[in-house]
Amino acid sequence: MARSSHLRFVFASLLLSACSSQSNAPATGNAGGMGAGSAGGIGTEGGTMPPAGTGSGSGASGGTSSGNGASSSASAGGSSSGGTPPTSSGGGGSSSSGGGSSGGSAGSSSSGATSSADAAPGPGTDAATAATTNSTGDGDYTVGPTYTTSPDLMSKGAPAGKTFQLTMNSTSSQIFTGMDPNLLAANQHSFTRQVTVYVPAKYVDGTAAPFMVIQDGPGTVQVQQTGLLSNTKLALDNLTQSTDPTRRLPVFIAIAVANGGGDGPGSERGFEYDTVSDRYGRFIQTEVLPAVLADATIKAAYPNFALTADPDGRGALGCSSGSPAAMSMGWFHPEWFHRIVTYSGSFVDLMTATAPERAMYPFGSWEYHSDLDLIGTTTPAKPLRVFVNSNEMDNGYTTPDSGHHNWLLANQDMAAALKAQSYHYRYVEGLGASHCDGRVQNLTMADTLLWVWQGYPLK
Repeated sequence: MARSSHLRFVFASLLLSACSSQSNAPATGNAGGMGAGSAGGIGTEGGTMPPAGTGSGSGASGGTSSGNGASSSASAGGSSSGGTPPTSSGGGGSSSSGGGSSGGSAGSSSSGATSSADAAPGPGTDAATAATTNSTGDGDYTVGPTYTTSPDLMSKGAPAGKTFQLTMNSTSSQIFTGMDPNLLAANQHSFTRQVTVYVPAKYVDGTAAPFMVIQDGPGTVQVQQTGLLSNTKLALDNLTQSTDPTRRLPVFIAIAVANGGGDGPGSERGFEYDTVSDRYGRFIQTEVLPAVLADATIKAAYPNFALTADPDGRGALGCSSGSPAAMSMGWFHPEWFHRIVTYSGSFVDLMTATAPERAMYPFGSWEYHSDLDLIGTTTPAKPLRVFVNSNEMDNGYTTPDSGHHNWLLANQDMAAALKAQSYHYRYVEGLGASHCDGRVQNLTMADTLLWVWQGYPLK
């Protein structure tokens, strides 16, 4: 049986089981929560499950990441995303017996979200009665079918940061020149792209700041994606200044990078985002980040502005094709990027037909989770922490696996592959929601950012 078909069978079977036992009460965990952590915050079997919202149990600080020898720091209360992925029930591994909550640092799933350590997402409780999903646990969740905006993504009057704009020209690029022969002839031309940089109010000049790269800039491709940057700004304003240590973000810089234009195979955007290669990560590392650090307006406001070189302090966020772009940054360059957030990820076959990478990855980003199954066949697991979302009525949700264009199944398979390899992962499925649905992002993004940044020191 093909891997993706097998996973479909498993998801369907577990979904029926979840439906038959659904309750509106928050799920609580038993044996299998994260106990005392060794270096890197690995959970021990049978550890005490912390209360909801308290994060993981005790963990040793300064854990060392696996993969490429990159070091990472784990705060005293959480596991580092760069640490060795757990092999027991803690932190995204396979669950131990029983346990209604997700494996890892989850306490109980809060605010009406449904979680499961073993099963694919079943029907969630009505999110109209809930502000957020649980912000601490690995595993599978559903939200919806009605939605509210998280209070942490609303203005609370907190001091705002500063926004800067810079322009990059393709004629100065060594990687994306606009003239690649794999582009359609009509799309072969030079172009400029905007880069928006948001520096939170809590940033202290001279600090080598963590950062997150947001694909599609301020949302120039789809209306639904305009929330990625604006929601990140609001989360930074509210949660870097939170007095609740369980709901506080590190002071990271948001760097929103516009795509090169167009959409789909043969376009510059498609070439940048949907090609399975290390190219996009190299572009960010060698061209975008130096441009940000050299920008005169940023330097005028922050003369000693700096970005961290620690991969555990570097992340990427995307929606649709921006998701495989974000994933490729960490997958091909874990020495540079560890924390990945993907909404309605296009982990499907959208790679340009003439791309030379076709020879290695015949079905494009579909190969991460099925057929070649890059995630499942790559050992040891890479030091990544990955958030995955898809929605009940996502693109192609009625089409079969064989077409390699079903976003819902692709992201369910991504979650299953990450779980099987004991990655720190979180999968959220939006009921009654469509592709890159802003309602799902408005409900979940604050907790998504809190989850993906777990383990990074708060200063």
